[in-house]
Amino acid sequence: MKLLSIIIPAYNEEKRIIKTLNKIQKYLLKKKISYEIIVVDDGSKDKTIQLIKKLKDNKIIVKQNSRNRGKGYSTKKGMLAASGKYALLTDADLSTPIEELDKFLELIPKYDLVIGSRKTKESKLVVKQPFYRVLAGNVLPILVNIFVLRGIKDTQCGFKLFNTNKCKILFKKQTIEGFAFDVELMYIAKKHHLKIKEQGVYWYNDLDSKFSLFKHTIPTILDLVKVRLNDLQKKYD
Repeated sequence: MKLLSIIIPAYNEEKRIIKTLNKIQKYLLKKKISYEIIVVDDGSKDKTIQLIKKLKDNKIIVKQNSRNRGKGYSTKKGMLAASGKYALLTDADLSTPIEELDKFLELIPKYDLVIGSRKTKESKLVVKQPFYRVLAGNVLPILVNIFVLRGIKDTQCGFKLFNTNKCKILFKKQTIEGFAFDVELMYIAKKHHLKIKEQGVYWYNDLDSKFSLFKHTIPTILDLVKVRLNDLQKKYD
């Protein structure tokens, strides 16, 4: 069994996907970690897929969505295909550097999932966000804590390490395809009494982030309501 599966949801990432894959592989080779990388392309309209396939690397698995479905859908697809003992979810922009995995691998034997956080005392925001992203980043956790999930400071950081076997249940029960899928996963994890560790990380803001304050805020809030309705309908049992 491979030690690690790395899942990267990708949408129109031709400008940085090769650089990201190179950084990840250089790190894994240095650490002598057995791995597979699963890139889930979410209906990209650029050359993301073509560039990856040119590498002809059998350790890089490409899965394609027939159309743009959302980060949550892509993450679920990648995680359910993971064969490693542990599965790392990371963003294509490496806003959290892959080197942060050192701390996560030390922690994961004691937990079922270790989630990156930008809101703990150990975290460090190396490049800060524009004010409107800061506003959204502060309001969303408040809404999450009031209406859905207490006890987790940052559900949305895109750097999470899972014990694959124990956490497959989360993705099998996941219903949300958009950006609020992280909240749903943490909600299901708590419901099933999985051990969660929130770990501070270095984090670099990416100006090319796919999250749009105006396009995605309302759907994200509606998805928070959906989590509660799903629970009432016992979809997470």
